[in-house]
Amino acid sequence: MSVKTKSHERTLILVKPDAIQRGLSGEILTRFERKGLKIVAMKMVWPTTEQAEQHYWWSEEEKMNTGNRTLEIYKAKGLEMSRTPIEQAEYIQEKLAKFLVVGPVIAMVIEGAHAIEHVRKVVGHGSPLQADVGTIRADFTIDSYLIADEGDRAARNLVHASSSVGEAERELKVWFTEEEVFDYDLAIDQILYSKDWETQK
Repeated sequence: MSVKTKSHERTLILVKPDAIQRGLSGEILTRFERKGLKIVAMKMVWPTTEQAEQHYWWSEEEKMNTGNRTLEIYKAKGLEMSRTPIEQAEYIQEKLAKFLVVGPVIAMVIEGAHAIEHVRKVVGHGSPLQADVGTIRADFTIDSYLIADEGDRAARNLVHASSSVGEAERELKVWFTEEEVFDYDLAIDQILYSKDWETQK
């Protein structure tokens, strides 16, 4: 499944089980629509273990990057990490997948100009403690990576959002078929993108 063009880029959102249980799905959905992003597919799913593992599949390079980022966070806090970067990444993968299957999620395909970057800004940093005020994670939860690690669990950060075009293309295929994603026009499309709208009287 393609992410389309830059002006109609597509990305994946998962409203995670913690957000569903807290009744935040409507508020989360509203944040994206108010931004001017379009929902082109949406469904509630109780993920299987296989789906969760496919969703959190990472290449060796991605594992190294994730593990090294975690190592840097630990060093900044004056803590030691006993695992290698790859081991740490695989530990994170296991915890993320385990959390995703505890209850239903809402999967959405969001479309719009620079959708991946805009959605990441709306969602905020992966660790709610480091997220900017005004983002979903900063406004609605108080968890952190360090607290999650102490509890031997995934950070409960409400939402997943694809971080790159490549990741979006891979993740979209885990949750949606081409037939489940719709092309349609909204009035706001003219306001946001059309040159002709400026000449209307």
